[in-house]
Amino acid sequence: MLTLSAFIRKMPRDISAHQFCLGATQAIRRRYKKSCLPRLADHPEDRLTASCIVFSRLRRELWMVGDCQCLVGDSYYDNPKPYEQELAEARAALITASPQPWDHFLVDDTARQAIIPRMLETMRQQNKTYSVIDGFPVAERYVRIITLDFQPWDIVLASDGYPFLCSTLAQSEQRLTEQRLSDPLNIRSFKATKAFASGFNSFDDRAYIRFKV
Repeated sequence: MLTLSAFIRKMPRDISAHQFCLGATQAIRRRYKKSCLPRLADHPEDRLTASCIVFSRLRRELWMVGDCQCLVGDSYYDNPKPYEQELAEARAALITASPQPWDHFLVDDTARQAIIPRMLETMRQQNKTYSVIDGFPVAERYVRIITLDFQPWDIVLASDGYPFLCSTLAQSEQRLTEQRLSDPLNIRSFKATKAFASGFNSFDDRAYIRFKV
């Protein structure tokens, strides 16, 4: 995150989505030791990996690399990883079928542990069947680009840590709290590959920004 933030602060204002993918890739790649590159080429699951959503004011474009989400006016857009929902469904089925009390999985999520081998298999497909920034060429065909016209727009950009993205941060946080209280395992109203662990108020990283253009 810090590496990409530094790159974005310094990149040219007229940069294209393609040029951004090239520059962001190089920024991450410079963090790797050359001796590690052969292993990283064969093991994508070991790479420094990030999703990113960028708004180019000059081009009036949104670039979605990896699993992020946004609101443009009243329209919702996302760019989810393939198989993510399938894995979430599998985890939910394991918990539902388990004789263990559900509270057990808030402390020791053995259902998540059971799907980790399949999660690693999907990670080995990054920049093959979905795009991320990881120091290797971005699979740009999976970068979602949203072009805006020149009317005013309210825009929200967010990470996938908000299960229900709303037009304000307060509303998004409230929906997150409601999810934690009603379905802390994330197996009913919203299905995810992980739960709200005991003592935590979130199940994933959260980033949220709202602005007008």
